[in-house]
Amino acid sequence: MRQLVNPATFGRPYIYLANFGCSNRPVYHIAVYPDKALGEHYRGNMIENLGTFDPIPNDRNEKLVSLKFDRLKYWLGVRNAEVSVPLLELLGLSGLLPLHPNTFVRARAYRRLMYKSLEKAKEGKNDKEDDEKASQDEEQTSN
Repeated sequence: MRQLVNPATFGRPYIYLANFGCSNRPVYHIAVYPDKALGEHYRGNMIENLGTFDPIPNDRNEKLVSLKFDRLKYWLGVRNAEVSVPLLELLGLSGLLPLHPNTFVRARAYRRLMYKSLEKAKEGKNDKEDDEKASQDEEQTSN
């Protein structure tokens, strides 16, 4: 017989980022739901709202996060709630938990992209300088 629910996680509360924004303007609620296996994640089924996360940078280039640390510690410690990976990354960056390994992987990938874009910018700058020198040489030889 097929197993529908993992018995190890059955009945454990689940904390994750619930999307309550629009498709072009996401806003996430950090929420506790009764069970991951139920699959019914909507506002009426939420046990408790532990905070919010706004991933779109504001005019000061800040991504806003608000957390109820005392309630989060309660759900993690006393109630032994299961936490989603994106929320583990966010809690690691906030200092409540150790940094998640995905954070290091993502930082390394962004660093590589930054170095590649800097190299392309330098090459483009060198190419422009070479073109300018060549055009100046042509003007001098024609005079």
